[in-house]
Amino acid sequence: MLKDKSLRTICLATGNQGKISEFESLFVDLPVKMYLKPKGFEVEETGDTFAENARIKAISVARETGYWAIADDSGLCIKALNGAPGVFSSRYGKSDLERIQRVLGELEGCDVRNAYFSAAICVASEDGSVLIEVAGLSKGLITFTPRGERGFGYDPIFEIESLGLTFAEMTKQKKAEFSHRGKAFKKLKPLLKKLFSDYPFP
Repeated sequence: MLKDKSLRTICLATGNQGKISEFESLFVDLPVKMYLKPKGFEVEETGDTFAENARIKAISVARETGYWAIADDSGLCIKALNGAPGVFSSRYGKSDLERIQRVLGELEGCDVRNAYFSAAICVASEDGSVLIEVAGLSKGLITFTPRGERGFGYDPIFEIESLGLTFAEMTKQKKAEFSHRGKAFKKLKPLLKKLFSDYPFP
């Protein structure tokens, strides 16, 4: 990676294409050049909470790359499943389809569909120091069948009740307004701007 003196290089601690596009949308008006974490570099998510896992990933990738790193951990928590899949949301199946089918299967015959999405975001400096931690929450319902073609993950089965739409039925702009990650982004952006002024470009 070559440093552009006019931009702050940040390594995004993910290989998830859906997350990449959301982060790029957030940073579009900030002096940031984003890279993905090195191929083959995996971080074991051993935390008990989304915040712990985001912290683990950001610190590990920052130390590995020598750049600032930003990581998020998020997941779906369902009341009738005692909070599952929770921090195991991405490991609840081998694909989005398999994960969705498992959730719907476990909720079969259940009328209590309350759930929430939670997102935690962490930014770490080159030496692994934590610079920012924020979180966002989005409450909704699990649908009985998938709806919508947009988004990724559990988006087709998570409905915002007041809108009657799943995340997968929303435009990017609408999803950013109501999603857990969108709410965390809103907290993150002003804090990043302040960091850029506190930490001059090298």
